[in-house]
Amino acid sequence: MRTQVAIIGSGPSGLMLGHLLRQAGVDAVIIERQSSEHVLSRIRAGVLETVTTDILEDLDIAERMRAEGLPHDGFNLADGERLIRIDIKALTGKQVMVYGQTEVTKDLIDAAPSRGLEIVWEADDVALHDFESDAPYVTYRKDGAEHRVDARFIAGCDGFHGPSRKAIPEAVGKGFEKVYPFGWLGILSDVPPCNHELIYANHENGFALASMRSMTRSRYYIQVPLSDKLEDWPDEKLWDELCRRLPPEGAANVTRGPALEKSIAPLRSYVFEPMRHGSLFLAGDAAHIVPPTGAKGLNLAASDVRYLSQALIAWFEKNDGDALAAYSDKALARVWKSERFSWQLTMLMHRFPEDGPFDRRIQIAELDYVATSETARRAIAENYVGLPL
Repeated sequence: MRTQVAIIGSGPSGLMLGHLLRQAGVDAVIIERQSSEHVLSRIRAGVLETVTTDILEDLDIAERMRAEGLPHDGFNLADGERLIRIDIKALTGKQVMVYGQTEVTKDLIDAAPSRGLEIVWEADDVALHDFESDAPYVTYRKDGAEHRVDARFIAGCDGFHGPSRKAIPEAVGKGFEKVYPFGWLGILSDVPPCNHELIYANHENGFALASMRSMTRSRYYIQVPLSDKLEDWPDEKLWDELCRRLPPEGAANVTRGPALEKSIAPLRSYVFEPMRHGSLFLAGDAAHIVPPTGAKGLNLAASDVRYLSQALIAWFEKNDGDALAAYSDKALARVWKSERFSWQLTMLMHRFPEDGPFDRRIQIAELDYVATSETARRAIAENYVGLPL
């Protein structure tokens, strides 16, 4: 098989990139290790910045998002009984959209056949070859046979554990990482949310988050030690601890229900530089991971894809390589700003095992500053809603 761009990975970054390229008449094939059912079973975040919603609008794949998504004008930071609202609409003139990443992925997959975007599912042993040349190719095994895809460029959109970043020689790239000493225990349940906007809570027992996927499906998280296991947290114990950590007006409105899904996710910050080597380009989680506190993972992938698609289209349409040459630096400038915000919010709202009274007083002082300063709230709102591309 021959194509212009071989895309590794069918997460949102790979799917959005494939659709944007096909819309511009650039051939692309997506190669995915898992089945479509497995990809659609993954539970992920659901706060979309304008950069992400704009891509869906530009692709004319936004109808269901407009019908089912929840536009949010703000969110809340809580410390004890205090609730600090960040009015992002008033402070920035923009909104965020609450619409699950699984739903974004489904919309993009459903639209692929009619747009001529080929997706190879259940491709085993994916390997990248000759990407330091102008004639890279990808091999994989499917149904007992080996297949080869020749391309002009390869886009690694295969997540943190995929083969794309790992294929780059250690002498060429470098990773920067911070691992946090806790995880998020999450529960998804078909119950109405406790508040019409998200609540990020700082409690003496640890962080909690009240969020939603719809007006009938809620997603809640609490901070737990990395040593905890799911069996340590039966549903009723989790609900009790969640209500303990949320501010009174949130806790009073929590509706309990059976878990559709429960999981513990470790938190880390990670950036790999550069995001290009030869004819291989990285996008999304293949190049960077952010703690979910700032709601940046999917949105950073979307900004990568916006930059990369524009650069690839310019190369194929005009033989203009300037944007491709600038891609890594341009994407990383936005990545590091989003990493900073996610780290800042994580440090502000969580309790760290090594923290003492001084650290706690700093958190209180920072939250006081946010509560009393429009400038501080505007800075948070600007970062939360998404910095300009």
